[in-house]
Formats: sequence, C-alpha cells, structure tokens
Amino acid sequence: MSRKTPKETSNSNSEKSANFDDSFLDQTLRPTRWEEYIGQKHIKDNVKILLRAAEERGHIPEHVLFYGPPGLGKTTLAHLIAKETGRQMKITSGPAIEKVGDLASILTNLSPGDILFIDEIHRLNKMVEEILYPAMESGVLDIIIGKGPSARTIQLDLPPFTLIAATTRVALVSSPLRSRFSGGVFRLEFYSNEEIEKIIQRSSKLLKTELEAEALKEIAKRSRFTPRTANYFLKRCRDFAQVHKKSLDQKTVREALNMLAVDEIGLNPSDRKFLEILIEKFGGGPVGLKTIGAAMSEEEATVEEVIEPYLIQLGLLERSPRGRVATNKAYEHLGFARPEKKQEKLL
Repeated sequence: MSRKTPKETSNSNSEKSANFDDSFLDQTLRPTRWEEYIGQKHIKDNVKILLRAAEERGHIPEHVLFYGPPGLGKTTLAHLIAKETGRQMKITSGPAIEKVGDLASILTNLSPGDILFIDEIHRLNKMVEEILYPAMESGVLDIIIGKGPSARTIQLDLPPFTLIAATTRVALVSSPLRSRFSGGVFRLEFYSNEEIEKIIQRSSKLLKTELEAEALKEIAKRSRFTPRTANYFLKRCRDFAQVHKKSLDQKTVREALNMLAVDEIGLNPSDRKFLEILIEKFGGGPVGLKTIGAAMSEEEATVEEVIEPYLIQLGLLERSPRGRVATNKAYEHLGFARPEKKQEKLL
C-alpha cells in the first residue's frame, strides 16, 4: 500500500472537514470571524479593543480569563483571538499539567507572540500555579535545582506570550492567579432564544440541512440557552430525519427530541428527577444539597453545577438559606398539585 504524502494527507483532512464528519462537529461549526460569533456582545467589544490597542502599540495582547457554564463559547473565543491576531495557539488543560516540568516544557517551547490556552485552569496543581505567576507577570521561569542547603534557583527568560484561560468554576481559581489576568476576567452569560435561533440557522447552513422556521424555534426553546446543546440537538434531529426519510419540520423535531427525553422547555430526565424528588419526597423543600444529592444518587457537585443552574434560570427552583425550594412554576410544569402553604414559624 502506498503511503500518503503530507500534501495528500492534508487534502484528505480537508475533504473530511468539507463533508462535515460528525467527529469534527465542534470544529466545523465553530465561528472563524467576529461577525460569525453570535451573542456575548460586551465581551466581544472589550476583547476587540484589547486586541486593537495591543496591535497599535506593537505589543502582544494581555492575559485574559473567560468563565461561565460549559458550552457557551469560551474555547471558541480563544480560537477567534488567535485567528484575529494571526498567532499560533498551543492548547492544554489544567489536569494535563501535572508537574512543574510539564509547564516548563510548554512555556520554553513557545515562540514569541504565541497564545497559550489553558482550559479548566482551576484544576491546576498549586505548585504549578506558583511557577505560572512570574511567567505571566515578568516573563521569566524560576526553576529550583537541587534540594536542601545546596538548592539554587535558575531564572530563564521566556518569549513574550499571551495566556488565555477558561474555567467553569471561577471561585476555585485563586485570587493571586485571577489578579494576573491583566487583560480582563470575563463572564459568559446564557444566550437568549433569538441568539440561539441565529446560531442554529448558521449551523444548519454549514451542515447543508434544510430546517423549517418552526422546527428551528422548537430546537431553540429546548436548547437550555446553550449553543453547544443547540448544535447537538440539530445534529440528532438531522440524523432522525435522515433515517426516517422525513423533512426537518416541527413535528419531526418534536419526535426526535422526545426520543432523547427532552421536554418542551429543555428539561432532561435528570432535571425532572430532581424536581420530582424535591416535590414528592420532601414536599417541595426546603431541603439541603447533600440530602437531595443522596436521594438522586448523584454527586453534590453534579447537582449544583449541572442540574440546578438551568432550573434556576427557568424559575423552577429557588435556593434559600434553608435549602432548595420548588417554585409554583415547577409544580405546574410537572402537573403536581401545589400543597397548602405551610404555617410560618412564630417569631
């Protein structure tokens, strides 16, 4: 069998991209220009000024931290910054940098002006984090050689670089590390239904999928205000329509999403189980996180970070000082009768 030349391999990869291989869905649908990036206007405006000012001064952009729930576009923003500045981007993640030597290897192999993207930076080892401080602030790498009284520190100059970091849990990023993101710390907000519709419309064109207007709205309203979820639902609906030889209309979309057990407002089985347990077993609350996590057989972090944010966003759940409480809207959505108001405690 003849081996492919590098050029042939590149062409093969281009063909795969052109055919929108499902394994490359995120890369295929990722915006490549600011004009294609929908939503997060305040972040785009601030980052554009940051990049333009740095370019006019002839400097590299300052370090930037993006945080927010998964699927809102933190990695996409990092890719856009790299494309807009015409710089190479090296990608890694907090858990992947286990030792100081790992970080030293990455930093010393950067070229001047490169962008280093660290995803889930809150999971960095604390020893590694200490080495990152002078690298970000002064562009130097302090390496300790030896142990005990004979130990000595060597300081290596690093090429100028820009660190872009992303995290879903900004509270776990230490204050000293946050303060070194001199370019800004930006929170990504959930998207509106109108923005999600525009994203789905763009994605359907890239996927060469004809989608009726009502079907588009149906996907959007179940997408949890999250572009990644919207694109995932679009892909599943496209597959369903293809297998069943149907057009992508509202009825087909409903059938496909019902098969995924996603209801008309985007609740999945875990969301509904959470609310049902809260209402049926605990009278609608208040109930503590540990208790409801144990009742669901779910970790507390999963309940707090994955399930609850969307329920709170929809107004189905309240967090009170005494615990979690189901709202009237939750009772109505699940078809439960609202119990009589509990007698208030006497003061």
